[in-house]
Order: sequence, then C-alpha cells, then structure tokens
Amino acid sequence: MRALLASPAARIGLSISLATGLYGVSFGALSAAAGLLFWQTMALSLLLFSGGSQFAFIAVIGGGGSGIAAMGAAALLGIRNGVYGMQLNALLRPRGALRLLAAQLTIDESTATSTGQQDPLEQRRGFWVAGIGVFVLWNVFTAAGALLGSTMGDPKQWGLDGAAAAAFLGLLWPRIKGRQPAAIAVVCALATVLAVPLVPPGVPILLAAVVAGLIGWFRHGHEQEGLEPDVQPHADGGPRPRRPPP
Repeated sequence: MRALLASPAARIGLSISLATGLYGVSFGALSAAAGLLFWQTMALSLLLFSGGSQFAFIAVIGGGGSGIAAMGAAALLGIRNGVYGMQLNALLRPRGALRLLAAQLTIDESTATSTGQQDPLEQRRGFWVAGIGVFVLWNVFTAAGALLGSTMGDPKQWGLDGAAAAAFLGLLWPRIKGRQPAAIAVVCALATVLAVPLVPPGVPILLAAVVAGLIGWFRHGHEQEGLEPDVQPHADGGPRPRRPPP
C-alpha cells in the first residue's frame, strides 16, 4: 500500500478519477431529464462506460432522435477505445480474466495515465488506478445525479447542460495543434451546424464523422500520389539508388 501511495502514476490516477467522476453528476441529471429511468441510466454507466459516448446517446434521445441514431452517435465516439485497447494490450499484456476487465476500463483517462509513464510498473499502476477509480466514482456520481435529477428541476439552471460540451472541448483542444486538424474541426463543425435544421437529431453527428472520414481519405490519397520511390530497379531487377537531378 505504501508503494502504491508513493507511486507518481497512482497519484495522477487518483486525481484524474476524482475530477472525471464528478462529471457523472451531470450525466445522471441530464439522463433523467432526457426521460431515461434510473436503471437505464446506471446501465449506460456500468456497461457502456464511455463518457463521451454516453453524453452523445442521451443528447440524441433527449432531442427526440431514434434509438438507432443514438447508438450510432455513441458508437462513433467509442471507436477510439478500440484503438486504445490495441495499444494497451501490447503495452500491459494482461492475461486471463484481467483482459476482460482491462477492456472495460480502457478509456481516455486510464490510457493517458498509463502511456504517460516510462517505467512498465508505473504504466500498469497508472492504468489500473485511473481505470478503477474513474469507474467507481463515475457510477457513484451518476447514481447521485440520476436520483437528484428529479428534485433539481431543469439541469440548465445549474449549468449541467454545458458540462458535456465542456468535457468534449477539454478532450479535443489539446489534440488541435496544427492548421490541418483545426481546419478539419472547423469544417466538421460547420457541417454539423448546417445539418441540424435539416435532418433528425443524432444524424448531424454521423454526417460530421462522414465528412471527417472523406477529408482523411482524400488527403491520404494525395499524399500517396506525391510520394516517389527512393530506388529504381537495375536491368536485372535489382534496386539501385536513384540519381540526383543534374
């Protein structure tokens, strides 16, 4: 226990757990306001356990969207967890039943805490402390928000309706470090805004994802066309270095 308390990764994981867990209050309250029952709200936190996907799900449901649109929006935001899982599986190499538990705990916070460490032991400590800590506190505060949701009145008067947007912005902002990512974000946001009055709730998020995918596909194609081979073949089929232009 002393070693765990003295661990830098464990301390970071605990602080992240508390900060992230508090968002569960807003999710619980907004889920209740969207019309979900207490057990439905808790099922989303216990089983889905991906804050961005959960907020997207209830946003679509609360806006009158269909269940399919809500699941589509949640799935799009949850794809990143699969990418995290491949990275962490190679990094931590969990075995047996721990692989299933690790898969459930693979979220932004546990991934960032783990990959931010250099020592393999600290990587494992950071992942498990952040993952378990966020899971426990997120569900505790989700239950509190769902139970208090009916007595708190309109979540907007408490500012809870902006918590989801603030959380998304906090996760997105550090990733926009260049002109191209910023331009893609602006184009996707514009596509979303233009689509809101024209399509059912939940569909604008799907359209924004399609736009981002198309931009990435065309960009990758142009980059591949611009590449030239570094070697040219000999007459016998063997490679030879390309001569510099005169």
